[in-house]
Amino acid sequence: MSGQGDDTRREVEPPGADPASPSNRERAEGLWPVRVELVPLRRPGIRGLLTLPFKALVRPLLRWYVAPLVDAQRDFNDVALKLIDGLERRLELDADPRRLAELEERILRLERTRRDHPRTAPPGSDVVTRPEQNESVPFDYFAFESRMRGSMTDIRSRQASYVETFRDMGPVLDLGCGRGEFLSLLGEGGIVARGVDRDPEMVAFCRASGLDVFHGDALAYLSSLPDESLGGIFSAQLVEHLQPAKLVELLRFAASRLREGGVLAVETMNPLALNALKNYFADLTHAQPIVPETLVFLARDAGFRTAEVRFLNPPPAHARLREVDLPADPRFDEARRALAANVERLNELLFGPEDYVMTAVR
Repeated sequence: MSGQGDDTRREVEPPGADPASPSNRERAEGLWPVRVELVPLRRPGIRGLLTLPFKALVRPLLRWYVAPLVDAQRDFNDVALKLIDGLERRLELDADPRRLAELEERILRLERTRRDHPRTAPPGSDVVTRPEQNESVPFDYFAFESRMRGSMTDIRSRQASYVETFRDMGPVLDLGCGRGEFLSLLGEGGIVARGVDRDPEMVAFCRASGLDVFHGDALAYLSSLPDESLGGIFSAQLVEHLQPAKLVELLRFAASRLREGGVLAVETMNPLALNALKNYFADLTHAQPIVPETLVFLARDAGFRTAEVRFLNPPPAHARLREVDLPADPRFDEARRALAANVERLNELLFGPEDYVMTAVR
């Protein structure tokens, strides 16, 4: 019951109008306290004129029947409006940018790919796998990447600095290309590139985005290429998924498939910082963290002429230990230096950069 009777004609919002607009909120405030006491309204024309006295006579007689219904409607309207207001406040308070980005990427995936058989290969795939490397991940890894690693926008921002590393180095192969962030960056930079990934949903998503991606095992695909056929190889957050023998094999194939002067860039988590290990252990498919010195040694041993490490993605200043101010008295100079050195060392061990990249030249 609206409380306005059946003789009124209220204006209706046009299609597409915002239901949460101030005008609609004001209308809701005015309409929720429905009541029995209404002035009889007359329909236009002779019929309305004739029925008006009858309505004025009958309405008081029906009050005993209508009043309980109106009271219940008023209570319902009151509770419903309060619940909607509370839900709106909760959505404003609980809005998590990472959660919103994850939901956006889930919707984007549904728009770009068909999910009838999510764990099967995309149509037209020639899957290159090895028996021991063909097990499916037992959960939705696409959603896991969005939630735990970051949105595609975040990853593109982090990886943008790698583009210049591969300038004039095409063709470039992205091993374990995932959602295709780096492939899209390379394409925008005019660099010929191809990706390979074993997750069928990742591959379907990339192909729907217009990217050249092969569905198969990264190591098996790399081994199938001719020697010196690539100018660059990129790998982000892949090598920590490999057992030692497979890691060594990948680096050796990379060295032989790159032409002279070709570049390999391998990004992985930094196990020298305790805060970064949280991200490592969050992913159940990880095999082992890799110390930077170990990765450099393996690259040099595989045949790369040079290999160097650069640390990436340090935590924000508010997430690190802060120095303590001591009195300016010279007697505190030695303590001040020791305290500053200790804070710096603890920050390196506990709150250091989350990732590092090893860049090796053939």
